[in-house]
Amino acid sequence: MNVPLPEDATSLKALIEREVAALRADVRRKTEARQPPAVTSALASPAQADTLSLPHKPRGARSVTCLCDTSDGAGQPYEGIEPHDPWACVCAALPAIPVSAALLTPVRDDTDQITDFVIRAGNHIRSAEWLEAPDRQVGQRFLAARPGAATSGLLAALTEVLQTGRALDGLVVDYTEERHGRLRRAQLLHYAASCGDEVLATWRPVRSQAELLTLDAQHLASMGWGHWDLLSGKVTWSEGLARIFRVETHIPWSLQELCDVVLPADMTAFGEFVTAVLAGEEPTWTRIRFLVLGEVRTLDVLGRPVAGTDGRPWAVHLVARDLTPQMRSRRRLAETERETERLRQRAAAERRVAESLREALLPTHSEALAAVGLTVAAAYLPAETEAAVGGDWYKCRLLPDGRVLVAMGDACGHGLDAVARMAQQRHALAGLAQTGSPPGAIMTWLNELVCSDPSGETATVIAGHIDEERVLHWADAGHPAPLLRRAGSAFALPTDQRGPLLGALPGYAYDTSSYPLRPGDLLLLYTDGMVERRGEDITDGIERLTRELGALNGMAPEAVIGKLIAEYERSGHDDDACLLAIRVD
Repeated sequence: MNVPLPEDATSLKALIEREVAALRADVRRKTEARQPPAVTSALASPAQADTLSLPHKPRGARSVTCLCDTSDGAGQPYEGIEPHDPWACVCAALPAIPVSAALLTPVRDDTDQITDFVIRAGNHIRSAEWLEAPDRQVGQRFLAARPGAATSGLLAALTEVLQTGRALDGLVVDYTEERHGRLRRAQLLHYAASCGDEVLATWRPVRSQAELLTLDAQHLASMGWGHWDLLSGKVTWSEGLARIFRVETHIPWSLQELCDVVLPADMTAFGEFVTAVLAGEEPTWTRIRFLVLGEVRTLDVLGRPVAGTDGRPWAVHLVARDLTPQMRSRRRLAETERETERLRQRAAAERRVAESLREALLPTHSEALAAVGLTVAAAYLPAETEAAVGGDWYKCRLLPDGRVLVAMGDACGHGLDAVARMAQQRHALAGLAQTGSPPGAIMTWLNELVCSDPSGETATVIAGHIDEERVLHWADAGHPAPLLRRAGSAFALPTDQRGPLLGALPGYAYDTSSYPLRPGDLLLLYTDGMVERRGEDITDGIERLTRELGALNGMAPEAVIGKLIAEYERSGHDDDACLLAIRVD
């Protein structure tokens, strides 16, 4: 079929119509050329023509055995069944019916009302494995052979067939029967038509096991099939394909209607696919997108031409697999990956900013401290190595009046917000320390600052100074007490004057505590991340850290910090931590 490929729906539908019209014209022409003479032209006379429709046995024909068993084993005729001409009886054709079939004779009461039927004849087809074949029930009353026919409406429907002459076209009966102590059920689809004063009835399962398995397979695999008879125009769709395109199986689309829902961008590919199938080729799987009720559905389609003896396709069979759920999942995954990458980049940028801030805000010890006889080491330990940002902070610097400012705090939260609050509190403390006021007063002012923060976050802080007489003066706002290593043992400094967290009680006045230091003493300040463990009381953590510090006798501050960090990382942790070690030389 050497024709240009269509690029839009209108062109493709016109091509399909031309090809189908040409196929039908060619087949019709060949059919007329092979048409034999009319049967009636071979008859010698009208009388001979009449003999073709005679119901009795033609001359010279073999004898026919009728399926009607008109008598029981004792030779007595069944009720309602009269002897008859086997050749003229419709029951002789029952073996040709591929579903369960029976010829029923009505049973009437004194008022000529139909109360039941007698099974006059039947074939050998079982509609279910556990049901009797109709030919084994000849002579039985229908209600006895088929319990439930009255309540299901089947008896009334068969009666109406006789009374009106209208055929019964597909009545579903939910048939239940007890056999060998087990209840059995089957949904049977019944058809019936009048035959003189009798009824020819057929029935079959609504769904065979193969049909049910096919439906399940189509549903599980998101597949379906369609069949287009190009000669008759009949279209048949499976329930799977109807489900994909959101239509009823009894109103399937023609090939032209299918063209209307192809996305314009895929029209050329679909046109090539249809053109190849109509030309008798068998293309491979082709991916086409359709717009179904406002939703783009992506299908892998395979078309197969059904060719006649002349090689021309007279029908098209199409199998489709719906990839829409997978494509939707891929799009969601791609969007999630993009969002994850965006968040990763944002977190990386935030981490770089926070680390830069921390480097600026938390410097290591200075040479000025060594000049006044103090050796200092410090460390910040993030709970998450990928996001080394938190609110823990420390400060240790020489003040202009000769005192050494010593402070440590923990602003609630993580990220840049926590860093911002940490910076605010740290800088505020440094400024307040310049006033020369005692630590209790400085902590009281700092508390008012935190209470005025609209975020409502709290903080723990311990702040004070070491004077020239080597006395530590400090105020505590809910922070763990400093640890002191002295002469091979370690202990916590008194906490009698500890106050509440900053930001918890506006107007609270903090007290100042004092403790003299000696040469060789090592003072350790830390945040609660060093001593908090999941499922453990914090006092146990403080005791453990105290023992660890006491065991590090004689070590310099930097070595002490290194040992404590190793233990911190080995035991696992859930929160950031900060360490500040000061040795009095």
